[in-house]
Amino acid sequence: MSSIDAYKEKLSSLEEAVSVVKSNDRIYMSGNAATPFTLLEALANRKDELNNVEVTHVLLLGDDPLSKPGMEGHFRHNSLFVGPADRKAINDGKADYIPVFLYEIPGLFYSGILELDVAFVHLSPPDNYGFMSFGVECLASKAATETAKIVIAEVNDKMPRSLGNSFIHVSQVDKIVEVSKDLPELNIPPATEIDKKIGNYIADMVEDGSTIQLGIGGIPNAALKAMADKKDLGIHTEMFSDGMIEAVEAGFITGTKKTLHPYKVVITFMFGSRKVYEYANNNPLFEVHPVDYTNHPFVIAKNDKMVAINSAIEVDLTGQVCSDSIGTRIYSGFGGQVDFIRGAAQSKGGKPIIALPATARKGENSRIVPYLKHGAGVVDTRADVHYVVTEYGVAYLHGKNLRERALALIDIAHPDFRDELEREAKARKLIL
Repeated sequence: MSSIDAYKEKLSSLEEAVSVVKSNDRIYMSGNAATPFTLLEALANRKDELNNVEVTHVLLLGDDPLSKPGMEGHFRHNSLFVGPADRKAINDGKADYIPVFLYEIPGLFYSGILELDVAFVHLSPPDNYGFMSFGVECLASKAATETAKIVIAEVNDKMPRSLGNSFIHVSQVDKIVEVSKDLPELNIPPATEIDKKIGNYIADMVEDGSTIQLGIGGIPNAALKAMADKKDLGIHTEMFSDGMIEAVEAGFITGTKKTLHPYKVVITFMFGSRKVYEYANNNPLFEVHPVDYTNHPFVIAKNDKMVAINSAIEVDLTGQVCSDSIGTRIYSGFGGQVDFIRGAAQSKGGKPIIALPATARKGENSRIVPYLKHGAGVVDTRADVHYVVTEYGVAYLHGKNLRERALALIDIAHPDFRDELEREAKARKLIL
């Protein structure tokens, strides 16, 4: 039987596809812009037939039907990265969160720590050889399909065919549901003046020939724009979005000096406008890999001059970074921050950077704090943090003692809070 015939044989109605799920099953669902909304809605419609189904995933987008009232006892999230769809349920105790480094997630499936009964994934249509692409998100989906007992694919003609280690053959899939739906798009607000100041400080730290990792938001976009006078930068990152296309087209992202995958943009997922998805479709510039490769610190460190740019919710005077919670309230997850901070630290000439505005809540609160909030999680330890950047400058902490750290961080705090921070530092005997 040809691959195309095998594909046609596995085509299924939506109801038949989700009927494979049984009570007490554990399901993996692909996330980010590859969230399989059609399968998700159909699964929610079966709630009265199902009990105690665990749904594990990274960031889910959209309005999650499994968290709506009346779903208790039928479905329960076990989230590997928290977002708007499941944040309230997790903080209400109606769903669960697993703190984990992003690069370690596939290993949870391969090792059997999280045994999967069913994997729901969102794929591109097959090529002539029967290979479908994971498209906009490879991350842990490949590991899930290789370990789950049953694999259900939502195949979307709007899903780009990404290249790299991002393919699954039709023979590895049990049922296929075809859809034609636009992918979710990310709208990033324009960079603020504060974002631009921080971006300028970051750009000043970037040498020609560096390889860059950055995420979503005003600061990463502002930093990229400020790097326009650099030469031959490369990209090895977790996520690709619109700002990077502009940088590639402007000519200062070439990848020619990369010491790992030269000339290639290496990512594990993409999230942005339709332009991003169209640009990445069948584009040999991109290599999309599972996250246990892109985010493994040892792999990241193979890129000389690796610059990792990540954000935080707050940083205490000793250099501890909280970026996944606001006090006891879980906000997001570890994600790939520690993966890249540690990888960049081990890179020859690398720079791990934590960048954040000096204040929050329109200037009411300092984000450089004497102590992390009660219950806040430490994502980056004191020993992990090298550079902290705000709109007031750069604090270099690596190899510095607690007194030196406190003084450096007070210097980049908002001036309105520096006296208070100094008093607190004295009370802690960090400074005299």
